[in-house]
Amino acid sequence: MSATPAPALPGVSVVMPVLNEEPYLADSVARVLDQAYEGELELVLAVGPSADRTEQIAADLAAADPRVRVVANPSGTTPRALNAALEATRHAYVVRVDAHGFLPEGYVRHVVGLLESTGAANVGGRMQVEGEDDFGRAVAVAMSSRIGIGGSRFHVGGEPGPAETVYLGAFRRDVLERLGGYDPTYRRAQDWELNHRIRAAGEVVWFDPSLAVTYRPRRTVRALVRQFHHSGRWRRRVVEHYPETASPRYLAPPVATAAVAGGVVAGVLGSLTGSRTLKAGWLLPLGYATAVTAASFPEGRDLPPRSRAWLPVVVMTMHLSWGAGFLRNVDATERVGAAVRRAPRPSRG
Repeated sequence: MSATPAPALPGVSVVMPVLNEEPYLADSVARVLDQAYEGELELVLAVGPSADRTEQIAADLAAADPRVRVVANPSGTTPRALNAALEATRHAYVVRVDAHGFLPEGYVRHVVGLLESTGAANVGGRMQVEGEDDFGRAVAVAMSSRIGIGGSRFHVGGEPGPAETVYLGAFRRDVLERLGGYDPTYRRAQDWELNHRIRAAGEVVWFDPSLAVTYRPRRTVRALVRQFHHSGRWRRRVVEHYPETASPRYLAPPVATAAVAGGVVAGVLGSLTGSRTLKAGWLLPLGYATAVTAASFPEGRDLPPRSRAWLPVVVMTMHLSWGAGFLRNVDATERVGAAVRRAPRPSRG
């Protein structure tokens, strides 16, 4: 008697937005292609106009493996890249990967199993941040700590089950198409916004802490400031669009930023005018810095000395940059442009 053959695994489409990723792109693509997934696998790179060798590297990778294809993303923005890649794919399950993220072995098979066993529209896990130098290691701890980035399970871990959002994600194509894919008006926070719409549509976003995807953090203070300023600004857009999502966790950084800035202004005025009352404003930034430094000591106990010294600086940089971005006004021109871009997109049919 011959054994009954195992049912074929469903095909999987992997989509990857790519922009200025010369240091990491080849390694990230290799991690996808080495998944040893028994079903069909395709990888679509949506490449934006890059200032380094990214576009050539992407073309070389596509030429070397028929599973890899490249589509253009002239806008350079992440949501448009993801939508362009999605349009070029064909399988029922879609896995999102970033070019500076690295899938662990067996990731694709694991997420396919969860999509089928849970019935969720999106499944995903943790962002496992790994720095490459003293500064990066401090950023990694801050981004995986409640004092640095809040309590989201995809940052700090937690029990498996339904969640607000997950890192990256693996989706049922039918849900993505029904909801219109990623909203191109969100240059940042597009994952959170999409997951909000998924849950509002009655679908489930499923978190599994065993799904840990390696992420390489920014390498300089300037790059970190830029990243978190933009993140805070676009989180403000989320709250404006979905007021019910405002929470103490999201409002704490702008409140702290406003208090620190107000304290500095009062302290400077007090020093200029001699007012002892205004001089007391210096207590606000001093108290904030002291609290962050004290909270950073236990978080950084396993770090080397230089990384430990960086940690409170990194945490304050993240808080205040995010808070300043959240407090920044969105000008009228951008609001009009966002309204135009939010116009309904034609369906694939």
